[in-house]
Amino acid sequence: MYLSKTPRLLQNLLPSYMWHVPTSEKMIFLTFDDGPIPEATPWVLDTLRAYGAKATFFCVGDNVRKHPDIFQQILAEGHAVGNHTFNHLKGWKTDTSDYLENVERCAEMVPSPLFRPPYGALKPSQTRLLKSHYRIVMWDVLSGDFDPKISPEQCLQNVLDNIQPGSIVLFHDSLKAETRMRFALPKVLEKLKSEGWRFEKVAATD
Repeated sequence: MYLSKTPRLLQNLLPSYMWHVPTSEKMIFLTFDDGPIPEATPWVLDTLRAYGAKATFFCVGDNVRKHPDIFQQILAEGHAVGNHTFNHLKGWKTDTSDYLENVERCAEMVPSPLFRPPYGALKPSQTRLLKSHYRIVMWDVLSGDFDPKISPEQCLQNVLDNIQPGSIVLFHDSLKAETRMRFALPKVLEKLKSEGWRFEKVAATD
């Protein structure tokens, strides 16, 4: 069970996380989790370039180790990157010391002040220790591209129906999400650009 729009109540209950960017401008922040992989990430980069869009890629350290050339391409094209742990660990199921060690291992591959926990799952102890070193970036719009039970069309509507100025939108450059992401992403870019929206990367600080 997940919500395509993160409730404001949850955002207010967890203010140490970044859920959206306060702005009245027509700008949104596309983010991509779990890459880089050759099957999806280069296509995402090509698509973003075609629309003059910037994005933020939360990279799994082991994937950066396997595909350093794709990681360098992300940087070369002016996108932001963030730490997504080395092995895509779920914080709720991982001892805090082991989790932090995994984050540090990813940091060796992905030097960035941005961090996103896989599954959005962190224990309070993990949050407390990480927030002094990282900007913890969540999202307020979830495309659902990872969900094989929804159609590509529903994935698209999950984004278009819920964005607001400053929304942080979550896609995945992963094999699991690829079919729905490939359908939805260019249509999101096409429609919103035609309506005057901009696509920016998440900043390290306010």
